[in-house]
Amino acid sequence: MSLMRSLEAPPWGTWVRGSEQEAASRPLTPRAIHRAAVESGGLAFALPPVLFIAIPILFAWLGEPGPWAALVTSMLLVYGLLFVYCTGVGLYPQRVRLAWFAVCTALLLALIPILGENVLYMVMFQAMTHVLLLPWRWAVPTMVAMSLTVFAIAIVVGVYIAAGLAGMGMLMSWGIGYGIRQQILQDQLAAAQERNAVLAVSAERERIGRDLHDLLGHSLTSLTISAQLARRLLRTDPDAAGVQLEHIETTVRQALADVRATASGMQHVRAATEIASARTVLATIGIQADVPTALPTLPEDRAELFGFVIREGVTNIVRHSRATRAAITVDENSVSIEDDGVGIPENTSRSGLHGLEARIAVAGGHLEVTSAGTGTTLTVTMEAAP
Repeated sequence: MSLMRSLEAPPWGTWVRGSEQEAASRPLTPRAIHRAAVESGGLAFALPPVLFIAIPILFAWLGEPGPWAALVTSMLLVYGLLFVYCTGVGLYPQRVRLAWFAVCTALLLALIPILGENVLYMVMFQAMTHVLLLPWRWAVPTMVAMSLTVFAIAIVVGVYIAAGLAGMGMLMSWGIGYGIRQQILQDQLAAAQERNAVLAVSAERERIGRDLHDLLGHSLTSLTISAQLARRLLRTDPDAAGVQLEHIETTVRQALADVRATASGMQHVRAATEIASARTVLATIGIQADVPTALPTLPEDRAELFGFVIREGVTNIVRHSRATRAAITVDENSVSIEDDGVGIPENTSRSGLHGLEARIAVAGGHLEVTSAGTGTTLTVTMEAAP
């Protein structure tokens, strides 16, 4: 459990925060690997489990002491060293992790003719190397298949302790791998949101500059013409000059209102900006996003509400769904976010959905969430806009 807590701790986020270029730039030397293991935060917690390697070593010396036992001891100590530094190799590019995994597996297979059935006691170590070194989509099926195979063999040959270790190793490895995967997803989401925040600021600046140019350019041109005309008419036709002055006052008031509306657009969530953000966030973690390229005209309050709905739905997809595809649909009176993932886990906090439901209820709408093993759909329906 201490190892699992270490793997779920923030230091493992360096797998994501460190770019691929940074990972590739790490030298593949013993000193660099040790430094990476320390950096990962898992080295201290990977050392205690290596003590279990003493079990097959003991059986080797009890069964046939001498050169064979010495060879087994040497090979198992090398395997233990490789296992301990899996925590550091996890920060290297995928090709390095796969090579390290291949060496661990080959060394274990080479022990079969020497150790015989006692090699089954190594199942927990090999299960953990799967989730520490392999990509998640490969690690789970191969780890489960290996653990179940060892479990069956141990039952057949009567090595029941090894069978228990196989079951325990499968559960612990899955838990450790799942914790790492969740941390990676959280860091990917945080990184994507950080990038989106920078892009959103830039986009808002461009939007405000464009809107101010369009609004004030027209208004100031109109004001200049009206002021020139009023000045010319002031002595010859005061009434006509008064009309131009009234036009100037109206134009100034409208321009001021337009400027305030343009500036206030920075301070609110909007459906359009959240859809753009969703497209980037989902693409970052490999989820195919089907989002509308254009939105219907929405009242300001509804555009803001739909923005919060889209934000909450996309956040839940990233955190819990394990989906490969997501779709967002918007019309004048409803918004829907759908994915093909595994559904919302029962033990997951739904505080975000409860807060969203309260916001929707105040606005006079209805929230419906359907979740199953084939995916989740979040739909908000509002009364027809006047």
